[in-house]
Amino acid sequence: MCGIVGYIGKKDAAPILLEGLKKLEYRGYDSAGIAVQEKQGIALVKKKGKLNSLEEILKQKSPRGNVGIGHTRWATHGKPSTPNSHPHQSSEGEFVVVHNGIIENYLELKNQLKKEGYVFDSETDTEVIPNLISKFYQGNIEEAVRKAVDLLEGSYAIAVLSKKEKEKIVAVRKDSPLIIGLGEDEYFIGSDIPAILDHTRNVYILDDNEMAVLEHQGVKTYTVEGEELDKEIFNVDWEASMAEKGGYDHFMLKEIHEQPETVKNCINGRLTETDVKFEGFTMDQEELNKYNKIYIVACGTAYNSGLVGKYAIEKLARVPVEVAIASEFRYRDPIVDENTLVIVVSQSGETADTLAAVRESKAKGARIIGICNVVGSTIARESDDVIYIHAGPEIAVASTKAYIGMITVQYLLAIYFARIKGLLADDKSREIISSFKQIPEQIKEVLEKNEAEIKAQIDNYADRENIFYIGRGLDNAVVEEASLKLKEISYIHAESYPAGELKHGTLALVEEGVPVIAVATQTDVIDKTLSNIKEVKARDGVVTAVVTEGVKDLDDIDFRFEIPATNELLAGILSTVPLQLLAYYIAVERECAIDQPRNLAKSVTVE
Repeated sequence: MCGIVGYIGKKDAAPILLEGLKKLEYRGYDSAGIAVQEKQGIALVKKKGKLNSLEEILKQKSPRGNVGIGHTRWATHGKPSTPNSHPHQSSEGEFVVVHNGIIENYLELKNQLKKEGYVFDSETDTEVIPNLISKFYQGNIEEAVRKAVDLLEGSYAIAVLSKKEKEKIVAVRKDSPLIIGLGEDEYFIGSDIPAILDHTRNVYILDDNEMAVLEHQGVKTYTVEGEELDKEIFNVDWEASMAEKGGYDHFMLKEIHEQPETVKNCINGRLTETDVKFEGFTMDQEELNKYNKIYIVACGTAYNSGLVGKYAIEKLARVPVEVAIASEFRYRDPIVDENTLVIVVSQSGETADTLAAVRESKAKGARIIGICNVVGSTIARESDDVIYIHAGPEIAVASTKAYIGMITVQYLLAIYFARIKGLLADDKSREIISSFKQIPEQIKEVLEKNEAEIKAQIDNYADRENIFYIGRGLDNAVVEEASLKLKEISYIHAESYPAGELKHGTLALVEEGVPVIAVATQTDVIDKTLSNIKEVKARDGVVTAVVTEGVKDLDDIDFRFEIPATNELLAGILSTVPLQLLAYYIAVERECAIDQPRNLAKSVTVE
């Protein structure tokens, strides 16, 4: 997730661009750059590192002009470096582009453009865009951009400058956010409202496959096919401090609502009709078969994601998987050798204990697959292979969208391994992948259907001292994370248990009014879970159930939150969402510091 800005008006563009990028730095932080239209041409200034690195350069010498675009980068294609920083220009320097998103077919386009004589200076997917525009330019920048984006597969929000049509910015959006700010004789572009809020509260919110053309005399909007639009002006009534959270009260709630996009980013370009593919990562049947054991090693929420991964990999690929807490793994002299595959999971890619597990395992000869969010992090660099979750910067300490990204990638790995081993037939794989592609929209449905109901029921939980979670199989893996999330942000004592273990001690803690939250989405064990619910009700506990829509025989349930029907293997993504909302709204009711809970930090880089 990157941040883009743009300005056209009567003022000096560079300071306005820099100011906008500061408001968007949460969207990217490994490099930044601006391009300003000067009399002699387009001046580019860009630098690896956080935004202050660019700011120091601009203090020495800043380009002068009143039209420009800027970018703060969160690396996807290509490591963080100055050459990979945006803006990117065409071979001859006539066209300059900033881009947020992922171009899935960039390699095919790049290879074709190279054959036609175009030169590339970076490792990014973005650089194909200005070269495509150059290829199609015949005196009309809008038409050249239309023809270029028609060839792009994936997601993008782009802003384009041209030496040939100087007093103009062209912007296009598909699956990546983009807004146009409407000021007094000046106009703005931003990935999010905070970038422009100091200048105007009137914006156009571009929808998918829409284009905006910004000139000194005004802004016109079109479909990418060229039909002019009559866009409604949206007036922003948020306070500036609120707008940095996109209008949400807390970053955590904003990030919960970003999860459809997280899953979409995780699966984009990785799914065919029947198979999973990872860029730069391959494994054949002979190699996979040599691994007699798989470890998933992680800490905290990442560890909990591994419990879901274990279930999925064992279910589909039939390989034994052990999920290990990294802080214990490194000290136990683990039984690891060249026949072991170690999957390490870390949002930041800098978690100290997980990094130590990487080094311990590599020293013993294991192959390491890293699952990370931060591009270029230490774990990403030191793993033999890395799969990014593409969740974007996560600001709230309590992880939500990164967790969803982690389990999404592990589901992909489970399918990938099963296909390699020949254990997943085409028809079954097609069914799972078809369901996978529906998950982003289904998460939106879960949010829409459950959020108000959860808020209405908060009084039944917020004043409790203990809350217990139960589930079986995959559902038990899900409730492990749910109980952690509640503890992190509400400070209520919460524990999760396999539902069948209630009678082995835990029922002693259930008495009148004690909340027990049950997840029951797996048909092969749902009758057993319902029996456990009856045991709770017999002790006067209060039962909340997360179930698939249409499930009956739930007379003993006090409260019920539903998820849409999906392939049951993937239910772990959907059932997580109402539990995140429940934890969040309990913490709101208790007036807790939700984004920065006491004693916790976002990335644990020390033991």
